[in-house]
Amino acid sequence: MDKCPALRYHQVRSIFGIKESSALLTDHTRFLLGVNPAPGSGELSVIFCGEGDPVGGHKIGPAVHDYYLIHTVISGSGLFVAGGQTFECKAGDTFVIFPGELFSYEADANDPWRYAWVAFTGTAAYGLLGKIGVTTDRPVIRGAARRALPLLRRIRTLLERAESPQLADLESAGYLRLLLAAYGAASGAHAAAESRSDMERQIAQAVRLLSTNYAQPISIDRLARSFGYHRTHFSTMFRRAVGLSPKQYLLKIRMERAASLLMTALPIEQVASSVGFGDPLYFSKQFRRWSGLSPTDYRNAKRRPEEP
Repeated sequence: MDKCPALRYHQVRSIFGIKESSALLTDHTRFLLGVNPAPGSGELSVIFCGEGDPVGGHKIGPAVHDYYLIHTVISGSGLFVAGGQTFECKAGDTFVIFPGELFSYEADANDPWRYAWVAFTGTAAYGLLGKIGVTTDRPVIRGAARRALPLLRRIRTLLERAESPQLADLESAGYLRLLLAAYGAASGAHAAAESRSDMERQIAQAVRLLSTNYAQPISIDRLARSFGYHRTHFSTMFRRAVGLSPKQYLLKIRMERAASLLMTALPIEQVASSVGFGDPLYFSKQFRRWSGLSPTDYRNAKRRPEEP
């Protein structure tokens, strides 16, 4: 790796609050930095992104930032302190600094870490971190480096070579979202004991799909295969979780929606098509089997004034 270009020295001093740029090269055997030439003020914007090898014992803080700062450890180890907790981080680990939170971090004296980092701001930042399970109480992700490092380097390279400030801000924000997704994948894998199983999540997703797409032609076999399961196994697991087979659940959703639509002035044919039946006669047969009444009789019965 090449050292940070001299052109960036004034930016480095400003960002890290040091008096001389040479201090960076004294405390780091290697140091690279890309700075966003025109950071935005919207949902998400990268400020800078870098990579370096600090010397053993190199320490930052205690301090407070007004931006989010993520470090992913490539090799070596060190200590990260935030929120009254101390975390030992080694190769593969990632620690997140939140704005307004007191922190410090220090490279191990004998096996100093090498890490890559990205700083960012934005109105969506806190919520996105929360979605991937990262909070001020849980600021460390284990095992994310393999997926994260290529994206961190892509962001840094993009900022180093930025020709259009506006496009650099837009593109780096896009890669930052991919980076957060990579961290989320790692965070979820290590929190499996605290979350639902893959099958449970897939069943919940299938329930949402059937509940919102009931008007469309749906193949249960294709639905099962889209989740990577044989139809028989998928139906068994679905029934175990929901109490009905996927086919029965879809019919239930369609019939309940049809019953609601029959309280309107829609013709029976339009009610049928609105709940996924192209053939009104087949719809009437299924509705009678479900409710005990034909669609017309059901409508009339529900509209009939109650006896005094």
